[in-house]
Amino acid sequence: MPGSTTLAEGLSRWHPARLWVAGLGAGYLRPAPGTWGSLAALGVWWFLLAESPAGVQLAVIAAYFVVSTVVLRPVMTACGVKDASWIVADEVAGQWLTLLGASQVWWIALAGFMLFRLFDIAKPWPVGWVDRRVPGALGVMLDDVVAGVMAWAVLQVAVPAIGHIAGLPAG
Repeated sequence: MPGSTTLAEGLSRWHPARLWVAGLGAGYLRPAPGTWGSLAALGVWWFLLAESPAGVQLAVIAAYFVVSTVVLRPVMTACGVKDASWIVADEVAGQWLTLLGASQVWWIALAGFMLFRLFDIAKPWPVGWVDRRVPGALGVMLDDVVAGVMAWAVLQVAVPAIGHIAGLPAG
């Protein structure tokens, strides 16, 4: 069909399931689709999640993780991919975990974004181990969750220290 967005990978890029795992299209942006996905997640967190209690944020993240993992399985099969760069649902979950319970302060959000991208890209142990050892949709999602937990832990230590040293507001 003329003007079709169907790619060689299978499903149309606008198919609802593929669009979901592509972070509503953030994963189609170039360069660095994972960074765009994390940035989109940061925006959603800032405007929709940041003022919610940590328990509500965690419930949203858990539900998003489960739905994304379930949706991702058939998308990967239909598109014949294992972990395509346009799949950024994992970055969304990991970025939200990094910012879980954080204060809605610009420098904290920026630090959380940078920390998550660092752990996601560098894949230190155990992120890299999960990335290599856990197969399928669960593996795609889980390594970024581990990166998000690691970035969250560093952020929990760094925010009070940086805020104190630099005199920045911490919330």
